[in-house]
Amino acid sequence: MDLQDQLKNLFPEHKPEKTETPSEKKSDIWLQDDPIICKYEKRKGKPITILEGYNGAESDFKKLAKELKTKLSVGGSFKNGQIIIQGDYRDKIMVLLKEKGFSVKRVGG
Repeated sequence: MDLQDQLKNLFPEHKPEKTETPSEKKSDIWLQDDPIICKYEKRKGKPITILEGYNGAESDFKKLAKELKTKLSVGGSFKNGQIIIQGDYRDKIMVLLKEKGFSVKRVGG
């Protein structure tokens, strides 16, 4: 007899709640229908990755920028409705955003 059966015997009228698995976990950031544009540029000879095209709240986009910078362990900033990440991390960023439920479009190269 496992733990679930023992609990059912002790509390017969209790209905267990459905628990979320990590893959079903809802994002606290607003998801949009249009894809986020992920592009690569060089500024002053250094590679950068730029994310733009998010039309939700600016505070959500800032949260997303902070989370990406933390997961990739890189520097970056949020300016003029764009997330600027130092280095060429397009592939990793696209995978992270797709896991969160965003649609992403790769531009340039």
